[in-house]
Amino acid sequence: MASAAEQLASNLNFATFAKAEDLKKRLWFTLGALLVYRFGTYIPLPGLNPDAFANAFKGQSGGILGLFNMFSGGAVSRMAIFALGIMPYISASIIVQLMTSVVPALENLKKEGEQGRKVINQYTRYGTVLLGALQAYGIAVGLEHSNGVVAEAGWFFRISTVVTLLGGTMFLMWLGEQITSRGIGNGISLIIFSGIVANLPHALAGTLELGRTGALSTGVILAVLIVAVLVIACIVFMERAQRRLLIQYPKRQVGNRMFQGDTSHLPLKLNTAGVIPAIFASSLLLLPATLAGFSNASTLPSWATTAIAALGHGQPLYMVAYAALIAFFSFFYTAIVFNPTDTADNLKKHGGFIPGYRPGERTAQYIDYVLTRITVLGAIYMVLVCILPEILIAETGVPFYLGGTSLLIVVSVTLDTVAQVQGHLIAQQYEGLIKKSKLRGGKRGK
Repeated sequence: MASAAEQLASNLNFATFAKAEDLKKRLWFTLGALLVYRFGTYIPLPGLNPDAFANAFKGQSGGILGLFNMFSGGAVSRMAIFALGIMPYISASIIVQLMTSVVPALENLKKEGEQGRKVINQYTRYGTVLLGALQAYGIAVGLEHSNGVVAEAGWFFRISTVVTLLGGTMFLMWLGEQITSRGIGNGISLIIFSGIVANLPHALAGTLELGRTGALSTGVILAVLIVAVLVIACIVFMERAQRRLLIQYPKRQVGNRMFQGDTSHLPLKLNTAGVIPAIFASSLLLLPATLAGFSNASTLPSWATTAIAALGHGQPLYMVAYAALIAFFSFFYTAIVFNPTDTADNLKKHGGFIPGYRPGERTAQYIDYVLTRITVLGAIYMVLVCILPEILIAETGVPFYLGGTSLLIVVSVTLDTVAQVQGHLIAQQYEGLIKKSKLRGGKRGK
């Protein structure tokens, strides 16, 4: 079966794509939905002074606001209706996933299949509303405390800001679900992807402008581009890397005939946690500097000022803490999203086993043993991919968008989307082969 799929994949061409009407409709729907999202990032929040906000944002662009601005496609720098982006939904999803491993009721829902998944998704939406409302209210209060940013402060501005920003987040959540069901790829990931890609030309133009004015030498610019290419190549290789565990199924007898047992593989990704460790680590490290930026520096104690300066972007302590947090979240999130005991139980229910290991507890221990060791490699890969560009950013001052986190998101989403497109094309060819075989069978019957 695998060889047949590989042969079909190798035969895919433009003629196959031209015949895939359903795939073309899905691609056009995805493109249209992403254009709607990009249009919304330019609609400003009512009641603001754009020039005053732009000046205030420049002072905070190096903190967590710069990171959120990257994920929101520049909406934060314009304080658009999509300024919150999809991050409240992602945060709620992660919180619910964590709770499914702690709360027995949620863990039971997770095991109930499609019906349980719908209930968990509904809880995620409720969490998104709660987190989005709290973040939107915090943004409204923060804007009121910025000099000259808000035209008329008060409860009316706060309520209108909460409703507008929360409505933008809920619309993006709905739009992402529509892309997933009616388009191509994961809708939430594509929304973040499109925001980063839309700002990449601006980041490249800014880097070249630094070279033109003499702020960066030609050698440094070439080094940045070479490192970016090497990081992309490394991400492509590592994101496709898998450790396949051989699964065997026993022989079965149907009537008087004995059928040979089937074999398959249990694929374990080298980087099971995906991009989540880098996002969490960046957010936690940039949070102190952002809070300090909103407060009065003279009121902070000396130890807090020293700690914030040591954790500044590009400082040695920042790099060490960044690497440690990425490694920690790689193991932590992998333990949340992949349960070796559940996997071993499912294999046992279907009669599958790993050769040399008894079904049940021994199989779960072996899967955990393998997963722990490949996660070590995945954590090292994540640290290197994220730290090397960060060092270049700290030394040269190139924009956020050329960092390891943004490149990791862009490449990972591209690989997943291309894989889904190929899956649709392979399904199209399978349907064509089945129709041809039925036509041949009908002609022979006549």
